Amino acid sequence: MSEEKRTESKDTRDLTVGVVAGLVGVSIRTLHHYDQVGLVVPSGRTPAGYRVYDDTDIERLHQVLTYRELGFSLEQIATLLDDPDVDPLGHLETQHELLTERIDRLLRMVASLEEMMNAKKEGIALSAAEQAEIFGDQWPGEEYAAEAEERWGDTDAWKQSQTRTAKYSKQDWQRIKDETDDLERRLADAMRHEVTPGSAEANALAEEHRAQIGRFYDCDHAMQVCLADMYVADPRFTEHYDAQAPGLAVFVREVIRANAEQQ
Repeated sequence: MSEEKRTESKDTRDLTVGVVAGLVGVSIRTLHHYDQVGLVVPSGRTPAGYRVYDDTDIERLHQVLTYRELGFSLEQIATLLDDPDVDPLGHLETQHELLTERIDRLLRMVASLEEMMNAKKEGIALSAAEQAEIFGDQWPGEEYAAEAEERWGDTDAWKQSQTRTAKYSKQDWQRIKDETDDLERRLADAMRHEVTPGSAEANALAEEHRAQIGRFYDCDHAMQVCLADMYVADPRFTEHYDAQAPGLAVFVREVIRANAEQQ
């Protein structure tokens, strides 16, 4: 900064360090430091010797603060601003581009945080004790969850299931368990009464089963048939159904298949 520029100023438009600090939102100590290191040197002094800043000083200060916001060191900023090959408009264009990129990145981060916050607010994960209370002591919830994520974690159905179940309360899970138990009892009764797969009564049970699956993810008839095949192919599901009535897993599969064929 030249001695001519640092002469005492009587221009009332010049601003003192306290006014500038309030104007741009930094401390007086920060402005003093910028002066000491030669980064933003006030253009003049009052008759009493106080620093005063003119419009050019304020413009440079805003550029410094913008680069600081973007993570540049004071040394880097000094090099950028004092580069004789870069004009003021070039600085502004560079800062505009960098800020726009950062804003886009921050907006994506905010969206991700809001999604996580909503999940935390809405979701009520059941504890191990609550799972046992609702589903029984032998309920392998964590085991099934880990296996399901490994097998179907990349599917839309899995993503839908995670989103929907995140909102379920303990009361919701209890209602789902009660409704599932009731449907399985009625399926067992239908088998004992020799209800024919493909009949109106059997089809109604199949559609109720599909609607219950739909509480977790969109389930068309083709997907429902795949689930029904798994009830017979996977011994764990077969054991679950057949514990209520021998042969129930196969009956449920046939009911679901017959209903799907009529759609």
